[in-house]
Amino acid sequence: MFYCREKELSALNARYYGDEFEFIVFTGRRRVGKTTLISEFCKDKPTVFFSALQDTAKGNLTALSKAIYSFTDPDDAAYPVYPDFDSALDKISNIAKDNRLIFVIDEYPYLAKADKSFSSRLQHLIDHKWKGTKIFFIICGSSISFMEKKVLSSKSPLFGRRTGQYKLRPLTYKEITGFHPELSFEDQALLYGISGGVPHYINQLRIKGDLDEALINNLFNNSGYLYEEPYNLLKQELREPAIYNSIITAIATGASRLNEISTKVGVESGLCSKYIRQLIEIGIVKKERPIKEASTKKKIYLLNDNFFRFWYKFVPQNTSAIVSGRFPQIFDKAVKPYFSDYMGLTFEGICKEYLEYHATDLPILLSEVGQWWGTDIKERKEIQMDIVGKPISGKDYIIGSCKYTNDLVGMEELEKICRSFRKRLPVSLLFVFKKRIHKRLARLCKRKRCKVVFVE
Repeated sequence: MFYCREKELSALNARYYGDEFEFIVFTGRRRVGKTTLISEFCKDKPTVFFSALQDTAKGNLTALSKAIYSFTDPDDAAYPVYPDFDSALDKISNIAKDNRLIFVIDEYPYLAKADKSFSSRLQHLIDHKWKGTKIFFIICGSSISFMEKKVLSSKSPLFGRRTGQYKLRPLTYKEITGFHPELSFEDQALLYGISGGVPHYINQLRIKGDLDEALINNLFNNSGYLYEEPYNLLKQELREPAIYNSIITAIATGASRLNEISTKVGVESGLCSKYIRQLIEIGIVKKERPIKEASTKKKIYLLNDNFFRFWYKFVPQNTSAIVSGRFPQIFDKAVKPYFSDYMGLTFEGICKEYLEYHATDLPILLSEVGQWWGTDIKERKEIQMDIVGKPISGKDYIIGSCKYTNDLVGMEELEKICRSFRKRLPVSLLFVFKKRIHKRLARLCKRKRCKVVFVE
């Protein structure tokens, strides 16, 4: 089933029926659905689809030759190998001379690393042959840093040749609810907290009505696809997965500042910073600072990938029980009671999405949504505000608190909101996941113009 990329699919089809040369670049982290979207777009259209290999140039030439012959002679089991890449690409040019043809190179970084001159070859072809044809050329890559540096940057031979670019991001909370509408809204939120909006992970959980059962069978199970997924991704993307694993573990267990992380890992801070930058490039870690602060001294590091955050929170500490087969017996005590605490950060992300994509009745146009932390002038202690919306112009901020709890939300939340930025704010928001809010607080919120948002 194909979900949630209708906007991108519609834009691609509009370009396709424009009948002009196109060069589209797709980027995005692994498993986010790039290949699925491209495959959906290519359905019922003449396409040469080539998935590059982690192999030598010769191995990739063989695979490209097969992809071309599968298009030109689909009934012929035997296929010759072109003598070189130039000959293979010339065949593509000939096919597209008078007819619309989609030519896809998936996982382009593998090919570009195997043949260092391939990008220059493409540059020459685009400039001298393909611009006058009806080729719809797509290259796609999961190595975000490689695609940005070697394909999209000004130093790349391909710079300035693309006619379009798509950076696919994980789906939002609202979007993932279409996968399993039978789940309760609480389980929908938890599914988002586990999968991070990555369609592949939602599918691999193989949910059949019961989310707990799906987790036990497909994640907390050493024969399940998702059990070693973070390790496998680190091995594919990075040269020293053990060090990166230690850094992710340090962040997942509470270290957020560079000196804390480097101390836990046992790596000098300068070198640790280099490793963290690589994790940021591939989307696993993010760097944050208080939204009103220009200084970088208050920056912290958090896990940006919900699946990694969930996995590192629950799997390593339960490895013995999982491997021994005892985990189904301890799930209700070892994991499930901690879901509510885990979901705090996830719920903040859902509320941020609400402000960015779905809130239509706010009196202030926002340029950025983030967090703020600093000193409470009344209590003289550090506090954190979950949501802060920075305006496009002016000095009026939107500030909000996010509560994911079974307990009644009380007066202290509104008091914290009202004094956090040292002045009366024109708009305040109190996000509540489960509809449990004290009646007195509801009345006071109305009087102080603090909007209560029940997120489901």
